[in-house]
Amino acid sequence: MHGRNFSSVDMGRRQALKESGSLGLLALFTLLGLVPGAAWAATNKAAFEAKTLSEALDALGGITPVDSALIKLTAPDIAENGATVPVTVESSLPRTQQISILVEKNPTILAASFNISEGLEGFITARIKMAQTSAVIVLVKADGKFYRASTEVKVTAGGC
Repeated sequence: MHGRNFSSVDMGRRQALKESGSLGLLALFTLLGLVPGAAWAATNKAAFEAKTLSEALDALGGITPVDSALIKLTAPDIAENGATVPVTVESSLPRTQQISILVEKNPTILAASFNISEGLEGFITARIKMAQTSAVIVLVKADGKFYRASTEVKVTAGGC
């Protein structure tokens, strides 16, 4: 009987360590600015629920972004599977604060949003879902201003 009690205590301890490790990792990523906006969707619910590009831009601050050559957007010209489309964004803009990825023809326009902590490089990579061929638009907030870059991605099999 003693073995059973020890086993249940041991399993409880393991579960507690597992859960606290996950929370600690989330806290570390948050401090480093690496937690995607999807994890904090409740803080900007309207942006993630936007159904049109103008609604999404309004929810993100009612901005008119300026095209910038200082944003490097890398995405495939043709995505064979819309369920996992790799997107990489590099911002050379000074004081990059936020990087958001929008897909114009998705059921929900905002695919991901990342807050970048001060002192970190403006670089993210993510896999997004795309329902169909569409413009992928990157919105970068740097030093309080908004900039954009975009590219067309052709999807051969939908993902949304």
